[in-house]
Amino acid sequence: MSFAVFRRLAITCRSTSSIYNRRSFATSSPFFDETSSTTGSADSPRTVTLIPGDGIGPEISNSVQKIFDAADVPINWESVDVTPVKSPDGKFRIPLRAIDSVTKNRIGLKGPLATPVGKGHQSLNLALRKQFNLFANVRPCKTIEGYPTPYTNVDLVTIRENTEGEYSGIEHTIVPGVVQSIKLITEHASLRVCEYAFLYAKQHKREKVTVVHKANIMRLSDGLFLKCAREVAEKYPEIKFEEMYLDTVCLKMVQDPTQFDCLVMPNLYGDILSDLCAGLIGGLGLTPSGNIGENGAAIFEAVHGTAPDIAGQDKANPTALLLSAVMMLKHLQMYDKAERIEKACFDTIKDGKVLTGDLGGKSKCSEYTSEICKRIKDSS
Repeated sequence: MSFAVFRRLAITCRSTSSIYNRRSFATSSPFFDETSSTTGSADSPRTVTLIPGDGIGPEISNSVQKIFDAADVPINWESVDVTPVKSPDGKFRIPLRAIDSVTKNRIGLKGPLATPVGKGHQSLNLALRKQFNLFANVRPCKTIEGYPTPYTNVDLVTIRENTEGEYSGIEHTIVPGVVQSIKLITEHASLRVCEYAFLYAKQHKREKVTVVHKANIMRLSDGLFLKCAREVAEKYPEIKFEEMYLDTVCLKMVQDPTQFDCLVMPNLYGDILSDLCAGLIGGLGLTPSGNIGENGAAIFEAVHGTAPDIAGQDKANPTALLLSAVMMLKHLQMYDKAERIEKACFDTIKDGKVLTGDLGGKSKCSEYTSEICKRIKDSS
């Protein structure tokens, strides 16, 4: 690796204890220290950046907008396109208008985005996370009544470090046929995401935090992450803390997921484990996701694919994006609106009469949306 790359890493990995102690990440919750741009009256209108996405993205985004209208949610949508544009240096980047919109609004809702495989294109999802320093990916996985799976009473949350690890993008060819990829773990990022995990557990009345690692093999990198988790855990004696190897967690998760509560882990492990947990409750089509950043920035998203094979056919299931939007409302302290929408969605699934094909029904996306809207209006 060149000296220039090492120097860049050294700057990136500067001492960050002072930043950590100030907890530069801010959320709307009064539990957190900083006052952020998300703070305000729950009834105050908010402008939110909407990234409809690709494939079925525009359809499910439209569904969420209709449901929000039915619930009279005080949200103004600012829709932006994130199709990459070619910059003067020849690289494809996120359009400046999209960046400016999220920078201004601090809150975004994002449909699924497609990234070509093996063609040199940067993942737009990864680009958004880096652009806005969205350091924690939060995915609640809870059993949905009326949609049976082999597992019952699942209720856990995965919190994934979102900015480094194997996904740092630092790799190069040493000699032809030999490629080296650098796993970057920093004290700053590790302390930050572990602190967020314990704060989340305390705020949401979770009893236990499990740190997932492989420090027995990667003694320095995962060892540092584990060390940071232990440091943070000492500040929260009221929350049970346990350490577990990734492979052991996977084994125990499929045996009995109810033994887990809140889990925090480095990037790659979180990518794999959060999808595994989604499978416990029925799949990515039912799983919400939120990316929390510094200074109040947050983007909530559906993490399933773009499903181009059914795009434009009114067959898509908008549940994952809708539940992600519910997470967004809770982040904005619009709890009443969030609970009404969430209840209408869950009641529709429980009733089982108006469901999209992936949920075992024969209804269209528009019909499923209309049923949720009807239940919201009937509850007012």
